[in-house]
Amino acid sequence: MKTLNILLSAYRALIRNKMRTLLTMLGMIIGVGAVIVMLAIGEGAQETIKESINSLGSNILILTPGSYNSSGVRMGAGTMSSITEDDLNAIEKECSAVKYITPQINASGQIIFGNMNWSSRTQGVKPEYLEIRQWKVEFGEMFTDSDVKAGSKVCVLGQTVVKNLFGEEGDPIDQTVRIRNKPFRVIGVLAKKGQNAEGTDQDDIIIAPYTTVLKRLTWMPFISSALISCISAEAIPEATNQISELLRVRHKIVSADADDFTIRNQADIATMRNQTNETMTILLACIAGVSLLVGGIGIMNIMLVSVTERTREIGIRMSVGAKSSDILTQFLIEAIVLSMLGGTLGIILGISGSKILTRALEWKTFITTSSVVISFSFSLAIGIFFGWYPARKAAMLDPIDALRYE
Repeated sequence: MKTLNILLSAYRALIRNKMRTLLTMLGMIIGVGAVIVMLAIGEGAQETIKESINSLGSNILILTPGSYNSSGVRMGAGTMSSITEDDLNAIEKECSAVKYITPQINASGQIIFGNMNWSSRTQGVKPEYLEIRQWKVEFGEMFTDSDVKAGSKVCVLGQTVVKNLFGEEGDPIDQTVRIRNKPFRVIGVLAKKGQNAEGTDQDDIIIAPYTTVLKRLTWMPFISSALISCISAEAIPEATNQISELLRVRHKIVSADADDFTIRNQADIATMRNQTNETMTILLACIAGVSLLVGGIGIMNIMLVSVTERTREIGIRMSVGAKSSDILTQFLIEAIVLSMLGGTLGIILGISGSKILTRALEWKTFITTSSVVISFSFSLAIGIFFGWYPARKAAMLDPIDALRYE
């Protein structure tokens, strides 16, 4: 009963000054809401990165030639003609941790069908490309190893290319498109893949046998890159070592010399992006947390004003038997109620703000239970911390001096 009376007294004190109570809670509302929104944006960014990495395929390594060095001038990664078809065949046969491997021969240019045209990239690959990328053919079929050996002029189109050349309802199967003025028969359409983390449209692509792209479109004497799928995620380091050792032997690289090739790991790229994103999320959350501290200072300020205004009331309560602990509890509960109400409304604001950002700006946000609990707990802790001093000041008042206060 005593606790209930203290709660009712705190409620009446807060409700007497509705506007002041609301303005006091405003700092907590904005602070909690801002923290939740910032954490939701950070979590959404991490989910986007994961989806982007997953869309590239499973357990992937990317093999590229090294940097060409001319008179001390390094021309950049991929400029050396160091990776050959024989190298890729050797990797496939001798590296036990490798499951699939395909060359990637890139050729950009204009694609023409009838009176329609579209600029896109053509990628020369092997049929295993779809297994590595975890991609499916939605209509038609994928070209085969026989097409690769024969250098057949066939291709499979991405959804964006189909849309721009054939329209929404057009059927590209068995139609002939011209890539760099060379005729290719369309035998399939890839399933929709969407954008990656960099915003690149993965569906804006044409894939064809790499032998055809080499002979008909690029005339390159070497492999520009290779996509490798390992037998499992745990086997990625082993596969990297096996490939590195094999290529060093094949390229006759002595121990003192650097590799003439580069092996990149998608997991490392994902880790680096996540670490950067986590750092930014923490920074933004800390900035948003400043408003929580401002809200706490506001609570302390208002509670000090309340103690001053109610000094005579405190004296009367003490004179009829109220203990210092009762006064302390009453004012502390008022501060806690302010922070709890502010925290609750802040959670509603944060969830609503996240949904608005998703709809208005198409930013992916992801609200976790932990972010809500942390924000609310932090607001409650701030309420207790900043409410303690005014409550203690009220409890330490001398009853006689308080009764004489005007």
